[in-house]
Amino acid sequence: MTTSFTCRPPGRRLSALVAAAVLAAACGGGASPSAGPVTLNALFMKQAAYSEDNVTEMTKAFEDANPNVTVNLEFVAYDALHDKIVTDQVGGAGSYDTVLLDAIWPAEFAKAKIVRDITANVPAEYKNDVFPSALAGGQYQGKFYAVPWINDTKFLFYNKQMLAAAGFSDPPATWDELLAQARAIKDKGIVDYPIVWSWSQAEAAICDWTQLAAVMGGADFVDDAGNARFAQGGPLAALEWMKKTLDDGLSNPASTGFLEEDVRNTFSAGGAAFALNWTYMYNLANDPQQSKVAGQVGVVASPGMGGVQTSGVNGGMGIAVTSSSKHPDEAVAYALWMASKPMQDKFAQLSLPMWKSSFQDAAITKTAPELFAAANVEFTNLVMRPVVPYYTALSSALQVALQEALTGKKPAAQALGDVAAKLPEIQK
Repeated sequence: MTTSFTCRPPGRRLSALVAAAVLAAACGGGASPSAGPVTLNALFMKQAAYSEDNVTEMTKAFEDANPNVTVNLEFVAYDALHDKIVTDQVGGAGSYDTVLLDAIWPAEFAKAKIVRDITANVPAEYKNDVFPSALAGGQYQGKFYAVPWINDTKFLFYNKQMLAAAGFSDPPATWDELLAQARAIKDKGIVDYPIVWSWSQAEAAICDWTQLAAVMGGADFVDDAGNARFAQGGPLAALEWMKKTLDDGLSNPASTGFLEEDVRNTFSAGGAAFALNWTYMYNLANDPQQSKVAGQVGVVASPGMGGVQTSGVNGGMGIAVTSSSKHPDEAVAYALWMASKPMQDKFAQLSLPMWKSSFQDAAITKTAPELFAAANVEFTNLVMRPVVPYYTALSSALQVALQEALTGKKPAAQALGDVAAKLPEIQK
């Protein structure tokens, strides 16, 4: 097996400080990146992917290896994360040294000079062994503004028992097949609404929409010249498809108010045959203490359509070092530790490793062979949401448009067209 960190100095471009921390991570030593005591403040997200317990344990291992560094952890809900970072960094006197960035934020935060360019600190091992999709989540205009940490996308989860009861031996490979299976499951009275989604007016709906658009004509929402493309082609087809599944009674109508945890809870309670959700749901839905369908949960790569085998939204996240940090070297060392292959391999339960070589290690993949197989397919074809500095404003407008279309307030073409007309204003 190829390892990303060995008991030798890492790539030449690492500072001596970062090299010491990464060396300690790999070898279990006690190298300290600072001669004096240092306290770092790190902001993470509650729940999905690595749990709070995982983050705490990883951090404790870093502190043990670097006894002069203390890391204070803070966790907030995803919906509060973006604004928490912005508010903290106003005026350049922020309190955080590292912050967790969604893959959609590096452009905005780099332009606003909230986070540092850490390109020179990213070891060669990352570029050689990390999935390109994970790398992309920390980059803007070819530079790294976050150490890639989470490589994630939405997979198709299905209830094996329900499919078998409807006469199906295999899960759907295309979205058309999914609708056919859902219709059969509904007609047999196995479950009232076979499909559940996270289509609340939130980023979760944008993720589902992007994933569907990618196989229904393409998910290039904005072209290189800044022109809107989301009111036509794949994006329009995907939104019309989403609305039709509601009209046909195949998708749970409550989906328009659901987030990812609502999807997991509905599926885990036996209230759906199919669900699109992130990696973390696999183990939780298979946990008999939390799920009524434990042991019946299957997972495959997101279905394809029109000759496209599969595609997933890039849901990666990275650990960025703030421009206001007074200890940037230690902060980079901490980020690299958290993202290192030894750490990710150890905690490959709620989040899959971003390291390609981990997928070749039977000792790691044996814990969830179905999930690793699905990810090995889908991780090769992840689609980014628009990498633009105004993404947050654009997403907010599109979230409203999706909600208008899904609840029948406006036709899909009109809802998206209204946002397209406002795009020049949004870009300002």
